[in-house]
Amino acid sequence: MSRRRYKTGQKQAGASPGTITYVGREVAHATRISRIEYNAAEYHIDGSGRLSNCRIPAASTPFVTWIDVDGIHQPQVIEALGQQFRLHPLLLEDVVNTEQKPKSEAYDDGVLFVTLKMLHCHNRISEIDAEHISFVLGPNYLISFQEERTSDIFTPVLDRIKASAGKTRRNGPDYLLYALMDLIVDRYFEVLDFIGNQLDKLEDRIVQVQVGGNGVQQPTLTELYSLKRELTYTRRMVWPLRDMIGALIRDEHPLIQPGTLPYLRDLYDHVTQVIETIDSYRELIPGLMDVYLSTMSNRMNSVMKTLTIFSAIFMPLTFIAGIYGMNFDNMPELKTPNGYFITLGVMAATAAGLIIYFRRRGWM
Repeated sequence: MSRRRYKTGQKQAGASPGTITYVGREVAHATRISRIEYNAAEYHIDGSGRLSNCRIPAASTPFVTWIDVDGIHQPQVIEALGQQFRLHPLLLEDVVNTEQKPKSEAYDDGVLFVTLKMLHCHNRISEIDAEHISFVLGPNYLISFQEERTSDIFTPVLDRIKASAGKTRRNGPDYLLYALMDLIVDRYFEVLDFIGNQLDKLEDRIVQVQVGGNGVQQPTLTELYSLKRELTYTRRMVWPLRDMIGALIRDEHPLIQPGTLPYLRDLYDHVTQVIETIDSYRELIPGLMDVYLSTMSNRMNSVMKTLTIFSAIFMPLTFIAGIYGMNFDNMPELKTPNGYFITLGVMAATAAGLIIYFRRRGWM
């Protein structure tokens, strides 16, 4: 699996801190920027992508401004947007670095930076892929950065804004931040359901092979190790998120309204549930490996047992054939007219006797 080695850019050693260098896969499309303004009564969407329309909204504006940036592979665009919102260079550096781990950080200019991972599962190849997501929360605005993909992952939240459904239109940008993070965490459960189904299928196949099921495709250690690696990768993407959300709840950042804290605590519980599920799956993998190895050992023992029984049956027959295969003149049995048939009868009786003996001892 090479999806975690697709990085096409890398920050050079010794580069100045705050250097905006994109680290990620190659993207053919240009960065798309959307500007959404809304309140409880109305909303406006500007999909023109003009940077001139993306500025810090006035403090007196009655709208919540959401700047959605789809594509972080053009550092010059990200830098220009950061200059208009007066964002710290270190913040922008983390935005374009897809290898950055989930974290949250408050900057002196009054903004809150949050970065985390969106997980996607590929059913055809049983792989989990991570998409780098970042948020910048300001007094009355939120900027979201996502890697360029075939579809916008934030579409469900945008649809709720258009339909004026739920609490998004009636709350501030901190609730919008929660809604987008909650959407990402909900995807974690879908990914875990996918992994759980794969584990159930593997377990059923291992058990069916163990009980002698016919026509059952035999699983391999490669499949088990593949799922184990996917779980390890998923855990590495999700684990820091719990501490990050916990810090947002404890620190009581001024941009996080008290009314949003209960939702963040609920999100914290969901992330904890995700981590516990991942850990339970990881504990299940070694058990399946033990069952698989035990099954393979039993199958090998069965084959060796069959070969040993055949060897034990043919050993006396080979001995008899070897004796009468010696070319000596003074062997009286060679002169017997019915010696050949008598010898075959003795050999058949010996083989039959051994088979009966083995069956009575329960060896066959």
